[in-house]
Amino acid sequence: MFLALRDLRVARGRFVLIGSVISLVALLSTLLSGLATGLVDDGISGLRALPISHLAFQRGAESSFSRSVLGPDALAAFEDVPDLRATPIGVSFVNASSSSGTSVDLALFGVDPHGFLAEESAGAAEADPKASPLDGGLVLSEELQGKVALGDRLEILGTDRSLPVVGFTFGGTYGHVPIAYTGLATWQSLVYGQDPRGRFSAIALQADRPFDAASLDATAGTDTVTKTQAFNGSPGYSAETATMTLIRGFLLVISALVVGAFFTVWTVQRTRQIGLLKAMGASNGYVARDALGQLAVVLAASIAVGTAVGLGLGSLVSEDVPFSLAAGSVGASSLALAVAGMAGSLVALRRLTRIDPAISLSVEA
Repeated sequence: MFLALRDLRVARGRFVLIGSVISLVALLSTLLSGLATGLVDDGISGLRALPISHLAFQRGAESSFSRSVLGPDALAAFEDVPDLRATPIGVSFVNASSSSGTSVDLALFGVDPHGFLAEESAGAAEADPKASPLDGGLVLSEELQGKVALGDRLEILGTDRSLPVVGFTFGGTYGHVPIAYTGLATWQSLVYGQDPRGRFSAIALQADRPFDAASLDATAGTDTVTKTQAFNGSPGYSAETATMTLIRGFLLVISALVVGAFFTVWTVQRTRQIGLLKAMGASNGYVARDALGQLAVVLAASIAVGTAVGLGLGSLVSEDVPFSLAAGSVGASSLALAVAGMAGSLVALRRLTRIDPAISLSVEA
């Protein structure tokens, strides 16, 4: 590493230039990681927070609440299974307006007021303790506290119904829309009118041990998926995730190309120097370790600077933008950049180990 460190000091302008490019890539990668995590949280945080292990949808619904319609017969098949808690859930998107004229979009979750989901949705609600706050009322996600006050009545647009706001809780969001909880009967009347026939969107399951989902699906005409698999049914989730993954992949390719091109040019410029090292007895392994060590120092310093700047800028992002910096995601992005950079140097490394010391000495003479 002696020669590598000496080169870093002598040609620091060149290394600062390439380091700046790598830092910019690291900066973009950090910001994209925050945006990707924020989009995921904004799309499925409410569903992820529910105390469930599985969801059963209508067969062929592809984990989409809007495509799934189930009835009491399907629910009965799951209720008979020991150590499996099952409760119906209805999900739809509505527009509402308060008495003050404030317009809000809601992901309306209808749950059984006496089921296990009601404990999660209404646990922090401010309401009459003798009755469920979900009986004819709305428990809103805390994100809406600045727009709607406790006691306001929200008119559900497209219907002749208005419902009181009876509490706030951590509901999160679904499909980038804040969640509002209400009783299942209220949800059914809003969606299906006077003849709901007990219909709902899906069956929320809480399993204490593995169960035979395939057999239950055959009986009930459902498709049972894990909670994580159900994320794919959130509007836009799959497309957003794929898009962000593709962009981050392009950044890794760019990083590999930039580092590879720089390392190749630097190897050509050092041909005479490397030839002299070999003539003095340096092995290919020594030369390779020296070059890779130098590159590792540049990558580590550049990525650290770019990531730090990205974290600083991320803290200034407005709350209106779905942005969330998670240590695991940022760390994984930084590590991926470092690996991509080292991988990009492999082509130049092959050229480096094939330098003929005799040719270099003859040039020197």
